[in-house]
Amino acid sequence: MPLLVKICGLKTPDALDAALEAGADLLGFVFFGPSPRNVGYEAARALGERVTGRAAKVALTVDADDATFERIMSTLKPDMLQLHGKESPEQVRALKKKFDLPVMKAIPVETADDLAAIAAYERVADRLLFDARAPREATRPGGLGKSFDWTLLRNLDPGIPYMLSGGLDPDNVADALRITRAPGVDVSSGVERAPGEKDPDKIRAFVRAARAADPTGKNSKIASTA
Repeated sequence: MPLLVKICGLKTPDALDAALEAGADLLGFVFFGPSPRNVGYEAARALGERVTGRAAKVALTVDADDATFERIMSTLKPDMLQLHGKESPEQVRALKKKFDLPVMKAIPVETADDLAAIAAYERVADRLLFDARAPREATRPGGLGKSFDWTLLRNLDPGIPYMLSGGLDPDNVADALRITRAPGVDVSSGVERAPGEKDPDKIRAFVRAARAADPTGKNSKIASTA
């Protein structure tokens, strides 16, 4: 399958439009208060209406409660859920059943031992996302501009689709894809001019660099259902 490109942490129309015009496949919206990329429900509603039919909308949460998910469903109307906390396999299964949506589960990586978590989620998640493990003192689990040893994913076959995240930017995404041959890449802080403030030029540069380095040699543009 062709490479999937996700731009995460979108909050403004200009950043959103840049991602759409560049041809991103998935657009991520963060619903987590401590993050500088927290979008808010009404902003998500307005942005989501601009996306529908042009790319897949991904709602990122961190150990969210039922009320949060219900608000996300009624405002953003996402095509996919991204769970970036300590959600258990049982929670992944329950959310899939309740909302009838595909779920992407983030797995924090620092050493090869962290990949053992794949076994717990490969049969319940629809997609995995490998992100750098956050420092213990961090207030959020991702979006920190931190990468990990990409060689840990070399020749990896987790049994389900996955994406690479953590410290990616327009200058290093080609190397990341060369090393991992990942079927998808996800960027947030690497296309910003300041925390939470996206740079449209960097968004376009990232998508362009990722497409040029696509290990499948194909282009991709998925529909609004992931």
